[in-house]
Amino acid sequence: MQTLSIDFIIRDSPTAVAVLDSNLCFIKHSAIWHRDFASDFDAIIGRYYYDILPDTPDFLRELYSNCLRGASNSNPGKKFVSVNGTVTWLSWKIKPWRDDDDTIKGLIIVLEDVTEIKRKEELLLTSQKVAKTGAWEVDLLSDRVYWTPITKEIHQVPESYEPTLETGINFYKKGLHRNTITRFVTDAMNDGTPWDAEFILVTARGNEVWVRAKGEVEIVDGRPTRLYGTFQDIDEKKKAELKFIETSERLAIATKGAKIGIWDYDFATRKLICDENMFKLYGVDESSCNDRYAELFSVLHPEDRESAYRAWKIAVSGLKEFDTEFRIVRPDGKIRHLKALGVVQMDAEGRALKITGTNWDITALKKTQMLLKNSEESFTGAFESSSIGMALVGLKGQWMKVNQSLCNSLGYEEKKLMQMTFQQITHKEDLEKDLHLLQELLDGKRDSYQIDKRYYHKSGKIVHVILSVTGVRKINGELSHFISQIMDISPRIIAEKELTRLVEVTSEQNESLLNFAHIVSHNLRSHSSNLSMLSGFLNTETDEGERTNLVEMLHDASESLSETVVHLNEVVQVKINVHDKMKPVNLYRTIKGVKKNLGLLLQEENAKLHIEIDKNLVVNGISAYLDSIFLNLITNSIKYSSSDRPPVITIGSQKTNGKIIISFSDNGLGIDLKRHGDKLFGMYKTFHRNSEAKGIGLFITKNQIEAMNGKIEVESTVDVGTTFKLYFETEHSKV
Repeated sequence: MQTLSIDFIIRDSPTAVAVLDSNLCFIKHSAIWHRDFASDFDAIIGRYYYDILPDTPDFLRELYSNCLRGASNSNPGKKFVSVNGTVTWLSWKIKPWRDDDDTIKGLIIVLEDVTEIKRKEELLLTSQKVAKTGAWEVDLLSDRVYWTPITKEIHQVPESYEPTLETGINFYKKGLHRNTITRFVTDAMNDGTPWDAEFILVTARGNEVWVRAKGEVEIVDGRPTRLYGTFQDIDEKKKAELKFIETSERLAIATKGAKIGIWDYDFATRKLICDENMFKLYGVDESSCNDRYAELFSVLHPEDRESAYRAWKIAVSGLKEFDTEFRIVRPDGKIRHLKALGVVQMDAEGRALKITGTNWDITALKKTQMLLKNSEESFTGAFESSSIGMALVGLKGQWMKVNQSLCNSLGYEEKKLMQMTFQQITHKEDLEKDLHLLQELLDGKRDSYQIDKRYYHKSGKIVHVILSVTGVRKINGELSHFISQIMDISPRIIAEKELTRLVEVTSEQNESLLNFAHIVSHNLRSHSSNLSMLSGFLNTETDEGERTNLVEMLHDASESLSETVVHLNEVVQVKINVHDKMKPVNLYRTIKGVKKNLGLLLQEENAKLHIEIDKNLVVNGISAYLDSIFLNLITNSIKYSSSDRPPVITIGSQKTNGKIIISFSDNGLGIDLKRHGDKLFGMYKTFHRNSEAKGIGLFITKNQIEAMNGKIEVESTVDVGTTFKLYFETEHSKV
């Protein structure tokens, strides 16, 4: 009878109970067990536990084994995650059952699925943590104070911290907040008054945090026995709220000071709400304005109503924000320009619910813009039509805008010039000075500067300019860009050079006249005296042999006089009308021509002539002069060659600073420049005992080179050789 009663008790147990034998086979179980854990089986008595519950966690399997060895175990709830991701919470009590001999015969298992309860608890704890809400309690009978972990976290105290009512109150900021919470607690203890307020507390780490504290009172037999409530961290929300209030107050002050009107239109009620600034902007009396939408719309300038309405419709459709400008005609007849901005709020279907916006007066701005436009148009007109080059230049040297005069001066098309920087076309000798002054302008040491400088023309020639640079600054004082005025003075430089050349020619001609005077006073007088003396001897001589000899001497003196006259004529002709005869001449072909003409002489003297110049090398000069120069230098090299070695002549070239330098070197006798350097190019000056030397060749050569705006230099070592350096203009270096 007792066994039958036990069977009924287990079967009708309000919990899931199972009795297992030592092999973990079911002996007895409650109806709830069968329902909750074995509903897929008709009967489980005698069945193996793990056949019925194959997904039993390993942790429980180990517990069952331990309990069969005499242990007991219980747990109010443990979370398990199955292989398929299902989450289950189980609570259990496991005890071994014994026979009369105290031998373990099996297990009694009370198992409960508490998943729903635990899930709700977990969600509650999570929501409390996310909301940063903790709980607290004060037992007024024992003075015991309890804080939940989140409450301790808010106070920034360790989990082991044990507060008291006094220490809890002392966390509130001294002054208003501590006094207020003290009053609330006192009132609650005296008459049971609850509270819900916001405070600042100072945490254990010294941080000020806004919190919301709620308190309730539990009363037993007419007296408070317990205080309890919640404690929420609202620091971020409260500071944002205070910031919003502060910003709103500033906005209100700013909009009032800036006379910005704020409006709000509700599409459902068709009601327009405006602040006082709106009515002041429109000049409308707020008290007499019944239909504000119609009243404000009616004062729009007739020419702007359509565009303003179109902007409104586009904004309402959601295509773009409301952003427009229009004019209004105030009741006093004055026309004002207004700017309007608005943000539309839409519902889920994309229909406009409300639009909130601002208006402000931009009349002064419009007038300024008009003046600025007129000024810009004037500047643009002056910029484009200026006869001198003008440019807007960026802070890094890039062209921002150039006029046609500058393009004409530099030879570039506007598109090409805009792709370059001024540094790229500035003459390298002028760049450092220009950049130094520009840096002083950037550093604020000067506002502008003016210099003479040179640019490279697209063709390669030099363009001389007067450059004026002025810095343009923004409102805040920072440099924005530069305005450059570039006056092309190349024609003036050409004229100055021509004048200088004419002065030099005149000076040289004067020198030539002195030479003439010297020759006339010395050379021609010598010839004259010689001829006179020979004539006298001839008239008095009676011996026919002597007369014949005197006649031959008279003939030689006459030829010498003729040669002197020819030399003088050549000197005079060298610099007459030279500038008009100059043109581009291929230097390589000129030298090759001279070499061909002297081929027999070079061969007879076993001389080598090396021409090491570019076949396309072109200089600005006179072809006949160039022929004469190289003919004279080559014949001189052969004439004054060393008897110890065959003559070797080398002609090379290089370009530098817009000039072409021809080096003419030989391995001949050389010249003692210490003794003869100052008279090397003098007329009738010779430096070697050569019967064919006349002292006129180098004089003529120097005059011919200088007549072509060039110059000649010499380097020489006795018995080593001589090098002449001839400087010529390129065909692009006339300026």
